[in-house]
Amino acid sequence: MRNDHLRVWRNLAPADTIPVEISRRPPSLASRLATLLTKLTFRRHHWGDEAALARRARFLVGAPRLYSRWRTIGLEVRESSKPRGEWIVPPLVRPGIIFYLHGGGYISGSAARYRPITGGLARRTGRRVFALDYRLGPEHKFPTALDDTLDAYRRLLSDAPGGGTIALAGDSAGGGLSLAFLGACRNEGLPMPSSVALFSPWTDLVGTGESLQINNGKCAMFYPENIAQFASAYLGDADPRDVRASPLLADLRGLPPMLIQVGSTELLLDDSRRLYSAIIEAGGQAELEVYREAMHCWQMCDGLVPEAGEALDRAAKFLSTIR
Repeated sequence: MRNDHLRVWRNLAPADTIPVEISRRPPSLASRLATLLTKLTFRRHHWGDEAALARRARFLVGAPRLYSRWRTIGLEVRESSKPRGEWIVPPLVRPGIIFYLHGGGYISGSAARYRPITGGLARRTGRRVFALDYRLGPEHKFPTALDDTLDAYRRLLSDAPGGGTIALAGDSAGGGLSLAFLGACRNEGLPMPSSVALFSPWTDLVGTGESLQINNGKCAMFYPENIAQFASAYLGDADPRDVRASPLLADLRGLPPMLIQVGSTELLLDDSRRLYSAIIEAGGQAELEVYREAMHCWQMCDGLVPEAGEALDRAAKFLSTIR
């Protein structure tokens, strides 16, 4: 497949420049159909109170069971209790681990419901993938998810001594959690993952990106008011400006090489564009890929939408080649 529907930046933007999407080819028919179906089933202005928000999100977020099973045919799925989550193991295992943090707004999602992505990465890289089931809000408030992530990583380090063979990936809230986790690793002196892939990361729980307004009505999943609704359910009384919650505001020096993928019509587009520019300004290495009109976390549609397979191909190559 040609890459005419995406634009890639590799350490090219000046520190004061936020890249804008430039595309040459419209999205595939499958991508358009997936976007339409998502708009009809997922998008709403109000999700209700915390209990209703969690109930609806947990019903809607993630892949259906049969689809998840289909995307792990030929792979071994092993449940784990310490840390809590699951391993996805390819038939021919290559050295290294991918540590995956799922999305769901910090209040929904699970390792099992993100198998289209974790299975796709395991199949393409030949590496074992560990997907963490961190505790969710509103029952478990901030910073529980970050605490669980750090605890799990310490356990994984014993399986991959030195940390150099552990790569990191995450989507949406899991992408923001990944970024907060990297800052915590640096601050605590833990070995850093070798490389990082983030899919539509939610890095700013304050909700200050211009794309929240520019892409209002274009985004297949969210309206601007949803940002505060999901953030509040997880944060409770905590300050959304806390860098562990909004790592876009943190010191981003000393992070591993990072690939960021995002759709041009997402509300969270600027969470990715600003992150890319901030990493470059901090002297880091980053690549930003913007897919034309791709919906939030379209990588979940692997096997159905061509752009999803292409995005995972590129992410797998990045995670496998950068050490």
